[in-house]
Amino acid sequence: MTMRHPGKQRRTAIIGALLSAACLTAFCGEALAQSGVRVKDLVDIEGVRGNDLVGYGLVVGLEGTGDGVRNSPYTEQALSSLLERLGVNVQGEDFRPSNVAAVIVTATLPAFARSGSSIDVTVSAIGDASSLSGGTLIMTPLNAADGEIYAVAQGPVLASGFEAGGDAASVSSGVPTVGVVPSGARVERELGYDFQAQQSLKLALRAPDFTTAARMELAVNKALGGSIAKLLDAGTIELDLSQSERSPAHLVSLVENVTVDPAQRAKVVVDQRSGTIVLGADVRVARVAIAQGNLSISIVERPAVSQPNPFSPGGETIVVPRTEVSVDQSRDARLAVVEPNVTLSELVSGLNALGVSPREMIDILKTIKAAGALHAELVVQ
Repeated sequence: MTMRHPGKQRRTAIIGALLSAACLTAFCGEALAQSGVRVKDLVDIEGVRGNDLVGYGLVVGLEGTGDGVRNSPYTEQALSSLLERLGVNVQGEDFRPSNVAAVIVTATLPAFARSGSSIDVTVSAIGDASSLSGGTLIMTPLNAADGEIYAVAQGPVLASGFEAGGDAASVSSGVPTVGVVPSGARVERELGYDFQAQQSLKLALRAPDFTTAARMELAVNKALGGSIAKLLDAGTIELDLSQSERSPAHLVSLVENVTVDPAQRAKVVVDQRSGTIVLGADVRVARVAIAQGNLSISIVERPAVSQPNPFSPGGETIVVPRTEVSVDQSRDARLAVVEPNVTLSELVSGLNALGVSPREMIDILKTIKAAGALHAELVVQ
């Protein structure tokens, strides 16, 4: 027979709970220590960017939704030139195909793209074609700003929208005159950029800020040792690659994964069309009193039809206008006092306590900003 000791079991359970709590605390502490944003998510690296490509081409195989030749003569000219290059003489022939559309092809050549790699392209109709769905893009050279051909695109077009209808009604969804060709362009020419030969690189902050840039300089120097990073201005940090024995590629890979706590400006973004309000965590409001009225005006049109008696000579059916206008002004408006230096959550709670809608809240924020009590940048879109 085995004897059980409740006291011993209780002590074991308490010790286990304490160990679990200690492990949880250590885990949370490690997670907090690792909190922050990577440098690669905050900056753009000098020389590491994409290049825009553009070309003019034809999409064939459309089901009667192509360009009208009379409205788009350039489509006929491009098709004639294409057929002549393929050995088909169409000079003097009267052909009006409705399954061809002239398009502009755009793409972005990524940094360090090599010959033979594939990139996505976007195809957009420039004529009166009603849809590109089901079409195929014919071989189209893609030029960069220097006029050189860097890629060639070809392949089936995937259009997300559709359009259908009859004699009396039609329905459409999306934009059927714009489509994509996934991996539809093949890179033919590489960009002449020798990254390994660089002696210094500049990191450009996407949101320039002196505090964030200074923190990034300290974090990079602490992680790599020495004084490789140098703060130039609020939006630029220079890396001196000559101070490290690592290659530029290895050094940048280390710098990208350094975590930084970015400093954010106090900002309130308002979208009047959708009634969306986004408030930053550092928004503060000085002591101010707020009163929100509620005025509602309703106008309803109820037209009535007046018809003559049956078989009455000279009778005429007329529409008699009927308009109902009602005005409701609530008397429950209250004056609320917002204490100085309230936090974001306190501000939102106070505005919600007034029972205001998002659009009314937009007007309140504008008024608070005009009064000088909103210590944040107000951006109205």
